[in-house]
Amino acid sequence: MNQNELKSKLTPLQYEVTQNNGTEPPFHNKYWDNKAEGIYVDIVSGEPLFSSKDQYDAGCGWPSFTKPIEESEILEKQDLTHGMIRTEVRSKTADSHLGHVFPDGPGPAGLRYCINSAALRFIPKEKLEEEGFGEFKKIFE
Repeated sequence: MNQNELKSKLTPLQYEVTQNNGTEPPFHNKYWDNKAEGIYVDIVSGEPLFSSKDQYDAGCGWPSFTKPIEESEILEKQDLTHGMIRTEVRSKTADSHLGHVFPDGPGPAGLRYCINSAALRFIPKEKLEEEGFGEFKKIFE
């Protein structure tokens, strides 16, 4: 998908976050406090990225996860912007900027994937089948 198609498909914030490595405001985004069960897919490619089963409230104001659904769909890259050393998280298929991963999470790997809501689309578990993600229903059984 070229940049013009992306600009017409995405909101300005979704485009800024995914294509220009932007960051949405904390606590003022769609999924920071989402409690529903389902999966999150890349807003650009539709590839499954994270499950609500691995989501937790990290208190940072963005959706946070202990791990991705498929590690092979997540790319990590060193980010030296804003005077910090961080690890950026991108989606492999669409090369969308998603957010960052930090080594302060509660899960077995100790990771916190801090992800921009604008990079995600949430699919409730009740709609997984109709949206073409039926194989992920097993996560919630």
